Amino acid sequence: MPSVLIIADHRLNRSPSQRYRFEQYLNYFKSEGFNWELSEIITEKDDRIFYHPGNYLKKAWILFKSIFIRFKDLQRAKKFDIIFIQREALLLGSSYFEKQFYKNNKVVFDFDDSIWLLDTSPENKKFEFLKNPNKTKINIAHANCVIAGNTFLANYAKSFNPNTVIIPTTIDSDFHIPKPELRGFDSAQPDKKIVIGWSGSISTIKHFEIAIPALKEIQNKYPNKVEFHIIGQGSYVHPEIKVISKNWSTQTEVDDLNQFDIGIMPLPNDEWVKGKCGLKGLSYMACGVTTLMSDVGVNSEIIEHGKNGFLATTQQEWVSYLSQLIENVELRNKMGQEGRETVVKNYSVNANKVKYLEVLKSLIK
Repeated sequence: MPSVLIIADHRLNRSPSQRYRFEQYLNYFKSEGFNWELSEIITEKDDRIFYHPGNYLKKAWILFKSIFIRFKDLQRAKKFDIIFIQREALLLGSSYFEKQFYKNNKVVFDFDDSIWLLDTSPENKKFEFLKNPNKTKINIAHANCVIAGNTFLANYAKSFNPNTVIIPTTIDSDFHIPKPELRGFDSAQPDKKIVIGWSGSISTIKHFEIAIPALKEIQNKYPNKVEFHIIGQGSYVHPEIKVISKNWSTQTEVDDLNQFDIGIMPLPNDEWVKGKCGLKGLSYMACGVTTLMSDVGVNSEIIEHGKNGFLATTQQEWVSYLSQLIENVELRNKMGQEGRETVVKNYSVNANKVKYLEVLKSLIK
């Protein structure tokens, strides 16, 4: 039975990048005859140190320890038929391990962001000098096959490795399901407010804040009709709008998303964003939540404007489309249904699992 060693930063069900890329397919891989093993470099204990401010000596030890983990992986790599690397083998700027795996194994390199650009979390800015964005092109070149999350990423990868395929970041549409009973503003619930929601990590809260001027205008326009929900950081507050903040968890995620009447995904128009794969919007859409995204990057491929969601660029457009959705429950319901159908057809695990399997099988052949 073929075997796959998965090289990644985090344990299972910790990182959205991992969870919505390869983790959702692991049971399917096994059912199709591929055994797998995950080798992560950040334990749950380390996690509590590494992504919080301070503790620089402990963080340095975690990075140092990760090198030993990867050397152990090199020693046992020959036991595996395929090495599957998600984004990078180390959090440092070296491509040493990617090159070594490539010498003796079939290597798959999978990525879903513009990781050749620097985008360090605020807690670890002091470690930014250890990163080397240029290593991405080296890692791509030292792979037998590259899997990119969207067209923009694939075009970059093809400059260094022609054997590049596009597999979008996907949603498990059997897990992310609509629960319309958790939302709705109608005559039967006259006191229930329209919920405009955003989901993401504290490192991307800067993207949510792009929409603050529009949301502030909406709050003034509909003072007793709307409220804003944030999923991801329970302590988050903003001085200009009133928000209800919740911590993210696997157990509550689907119910929390289903409380949204409108899901928003504001983004700046820059090179980093062009590499993003629309995960936030897709998770809203899978739950049947009407979605409004910034008109940048892959969002314009996901959203058919006016049919399965809205795309906005200016503050005036954000206010206009939010107003339409707030005032028209039929429009929200229709767009929510169309969004769900889009995910199931094009961006679900079931729609893409064979693509991943074909990559693995091609390397075994």
